[in-house]
Amino acid sequence: MVKIKICGLKRYEDIAYVNELMPDYTGFIFANSKRRVGIEEAKNLIEILDKKVQRVGVFVNEDIEKVKYIAEYLKLDIIQLHGSEDEIYIKKLKGFRTWKVLGIDIGENITDKLKYYQKQIEILNNLPIEAIVLDSKLKDIQGGLGKGFNLEVIDMLDIKKPIILAGGLNSDNITNAISKVRPFAVDVSSGVEENGVKDFNKMNEFIKKVRDFE
Repeated sequence: MVKIKICGLKRYEDIAYVNELMPDYTGFIFANSKRRVGIEEAKNLIEILDKKVQRVGVFVNEDIEKVKYIAEYLKLDIIQLHGSEDEIYIKKLKGFRTWKVLGIDIGENITDKLKYYQKQIEILNNLPIEAIVLDSKLKDIQGGLGKGFNLEVIDMLDIKKPIILAGGLNSDNITNAISKVRPFAVDVSSGVEENGVKDFNKMNEFIKKVRDFE
């Protein structure tokens, strides 16, 4: 069964929704974002989060000692790296479960950057990470765009790690996305929001469609 991550939680209401709907993972963003949470704010949210739901911390080019401190202080299950963190950086996180994001450009000809993507995938395949998150990228902006990339690029890449699919997912397109990619997990944020905040009905519909998929 495809796993589900709901990212960008920042309100007590968000945690209440998660505790009822029980996705597999929750994401807390510690980087510049409208969904950013402070360390103590995240601690208060995590304290009321059902312990069966795994906690993912999202970081972008953060000082590695700060990442380690936050992960240990909040007892995060997984560190998700969303920036340009390199091989040396990632290897210093030995002992932590880590996911690494690769941004796929929106609206560009796939073949124009295929060699670049494959080179990045070859590097990631050989790193001590659990999974590769494939997310949308637009120029220098990566993630949080609410738009998807061309999924056909995935078939052109030799990805040996589990795939976590992100970028513009919602209840309208999730079934098609899963059928094309067959990912280990899907990652959603803006696709389950209304007016910039998490919406219970959208979360419920999204999770139901993922879990109903065969």
